[in-house]
Amino acid sequence: MTSTLRPTTTTEAVKRPGRWLALSVLVLAVLLVAVDATVLGLATPYISEDLEPSGTQLLWIGDVYSFVIAGLLVSMGSLGDRIGRKRILLVGATAFGAISVLNAYAGTPELLIVARALLGVAGATLMPATLALIRNLFHDPRERSLAVGIWGATASAGTAVGPIVGGFLLEHFWWGSVFLINLPVMIVLVLVGIRLLPESRTANPGPWDLVSVVLSLVGMIGVVYAVKEAATHGFAWSTVAAGLLGAAALYGFVRRQLRLPAPLLDMRLFCHRGFSGAVLADLLTILGLSGLVFFLSQYLQLVQGRRPFEAGLAELPAAVGAVVAGLVAGRAARRFSVRVVVSGGLAAIGLALAALTLIGRSTGYPLLGAALLVVGVGAGFSFTVTADVILSSVPKEQAGSASAVSETAYELGAALGIAVLGSIVTGVYRDFTGPAGTPDAAHESLGGAVEAAAGMPAHSGAVMLDAARTAFVDGLTLAAGAGAAVLLAAAGAAWFLLRGQKLEGGPAHHA
Repeated sequence: MTSTLRPTTTTEAVKRPGRWLALSVLVLAVLLVAVDATVLGLATPYISEDLEPSGTQLLWIGDVYSFVIAGLLVSMGSLGDRIGRKRILLVGATAFGAISVLNAYAGTPELLIVARALLGVAGATLMPATLALIRNLFHDPRERSLAVGIWGATASAGTAVGPIVGGFLLEHFWWGSVFLINLPVMIVLVLVGIRLLPESRTANPGPWDLVSVVLSLVGMIGVVYAVKEAATHGFAWSTVAAGLLGAAALYGFVRRQLRLPAPLLDMRLFCHRGFSGAVLADLLTILGLSGLVFFLSQYLQLVQGRRPFEAGLAELPAAVGAVVAGLVAGRAARRFSVRVVVSGGLAAIGLALAALTLIGRSTGYPLLGAALLVVGVGAGFSFTVTADVILSSVPKEQAGSASAVSETAYELGAALGIAVLGSIVTGVYRDFTGPAGTPDAAHESLGGAVEAAAGMPAHSGAVMLDAARTAFVDGLTLAAGAGAAVLLAAAGAAWFLLRGQKLEGGPAHHA
């Protein structure tokens, strides 16, 4: 299998037998992560009521997973290149399922935060391995585009399946059940993956540098934590110290990678303009979207009064649009151009988010549903094509590192988005003026206000809840406007950085 110097020139390598069946196992891993990411938003009101976290703890529950996964993705992608991508995928999937049980039965906010962090460690093994294995399974560029499209469409389908299944579970069981749905998917993935997935690893990768692992983890968590704390509480000395420590660690990581004969991450990948442009586009897109998405489920349930299952169905247009667009994105990029498809997709998301600045407490579903559909279509086009660009920009031996960079941008964007846009929502919300006797817990989160209202006199509770919901929507529309600005800026950056980028070539273009 590895004896051919140029595998793309052989029929066997281009048309590997069983590659589509193997892809079906990889997309199960993607489904696992996507479902887990989306059900949390629906479960948040129930977690607030049961565990009574503070507003800061609630944000940590939402984004600690992204912090940890962002810090470990590069390390785990590199580890997969060394010990085998199939092996790390199956081990990671098993751990992901087991730790999901710990999340389900967490009895305190602190334990849930720790469990989410551990889930991030397991999740960091999954996504780079799936994309890297696709790069090694599909050598024909057009087949690889379709495979990446299916991979992306499955992630989008997971964002639809998660809220619907999660909504059903929340109406019939306790909030922990939304984590237990990971178990059957994990079991199928491991049992089928053992038989179908081919093992692949880099021939002479060199040692796995633990110093680089620590620098990467400390750097990512330090920087993201500092941004989050500064956005939420302003600049304190501890926040500045965390940011400086993170920046210093990342600087040390880059210096070390440039000196090592076998680096954890080849920094020269960023010299490729298409690679850098695609990574930046992904980061800005998720940054602009994620904070809004995190609070959208709360808007549908706690402001508009929808049941969890109904709220899940309400978010379906975004996933449908992303699935359809993802499957045709490669063909569209070849017919028009990479930058037209990516920039057009990002601009469409930006305009849809701008439309969401018009929503109020009683906004009808047609506006919301149409905006979500446009968001989904734009994301399906842009994410699929940027993933394809990233994979085709590197030789297949570096597929793990390239995939890890792609996923790091995604997770870093998610953490920053929840931190920055989420802090906009929280900051506006906390300033609402309630009647005399409004408890402090009501100012922490909208879930806390709903619970507090139940213990207040009927009239006072109704007045307080009315003010809280109005403030929450004001914060949400402000965050939507900020997200729109970020997405339109990302569209402009992609237009310049992806100039001349094509999908047809594959590795031969990058000699």
